[in-house]
Amino acid sequence: MTAPETPINFLLVDDLEENLLALEALLKRDGVNFHTARSGDEALELMLQHDYALALLDVQMPGMDGFELAEFMRANERSRHIPIIFVTAGSGDTARRFRGYEAGAVDFIQKPIETDVLRSKAEVFLNLYDQRRQIAAQRDELAGLTAALRDADQQKNRFLAVLGHELRNPLAVLGSGLNILERANGRINEDEVRSAMRQNLAHVSRLVEDLLDIARIEQGKISLRKELMTLQTVIPQALDHNTQAIDSAGHELTVSIPEGPITLDADPARIIQIVSNLVGNSARYTPDGGRISVEVSQVGEHAVIAVSDNGIGIEPEEQERIFEIFGQAASVSQSVSGGLGIGLALVKELVEMHGGNISLKRSAPGEGSCFEIRLPVA
Repeated sequence: MTAPETPINFLLVDDLEENLLALEALLKRDGVNFHTARSGDEALELMLQHDYALALLDVQMPGMDGFELAEFMRANERSRHIPIIFVTAGSGDTARRFRGYEAGAVDFIQKPIETDVLRSKAEVFLNLYDQRRQIAAQRDELAGLTAALRDADQQKNRFLAVLGHELRNPLAVLGSGLNILERANGRINEDEVRSAMRQNLAHVSRLVEDLLDIARIEQGKISLRKELMTLQTVIPQALDHNTQAIDSAGHELTVSIPEGPITLDADPARIIQIVSNLVGNSARYTPDGGRISVEVSQVGEHAVIAVSDNGIGIEPEEQERIFEIFGQAASVSQSVSGGLGIGLALVKELVEMHGGNISLKRSAPGEGSCFEIRLPVA
């Protein structure tokens, strides 16, 4: 048998030091620790602190003998399952053996000890203990996986509920818009109706595209089309994607971009998508008339993009889960703005594909959030 990674303990109990040394030398092997006790009291104290695969007890000890020690062991919940082998130099009559088995022994070894017999018996209990330990570890791992799957299933259900809500609202607007246009009369401002329909159609299209991108990334089907590009070129395009949402909510947008070019070896379309999603989140989760800022800079070998707002913020207990695909559904579904929150999961994946990272620099309920992206410069 291969020695287990974590040492297994054997307990040796004898009132004579030379007997303990002989037993330890006889049974010595890799992966086994030997704890020795010179009396029953010492042995009981050790059993309160350690688990043992096997206990070898001398029968004839002064004070508490081996039989009495075994009875104490069987009466204690922690030690009652330890296998006991009695080692005795006395008579092996039936009455003594019966008392030993009644006290909980699994076997008797008569002195002088037959080396191969004792080693063989010890090996059996070593293997049994290691198997039980492996089964317990697998049971604990299975319990952990079961809990994780249950949690993931709950998050998925919440996510699907929010997805249904998120799709229903814009589809309802589109349906109402069509009805209005079909009954068009001079009192209806058709341009406003079409504008509302276009806005909601764009929202649904973006939602579907984000979901498809998440699926493609998980399947390894997204490849970046990298080229040398400057952030000064793509940031305005990313902001244009959110102009309507920012204007309709009356948000104040401030943008800070240095004059000197910050060059990346990146996929321009994906960088636009990353920034657009972050700014779109800020617009969505910031009450009307809020403030949104985008700051671009270069720090050492990294381009830094910081997107801040004074919106609803994120609860402390939710902050560790915001980049998970299902992690936001619980809190987001209760927010005024609604939304799936898949944008952050997608942004994280795309940023990491570019060799960068994204972090939540600060956030507090009612005080807004600040996300920071770092991307390696070319």
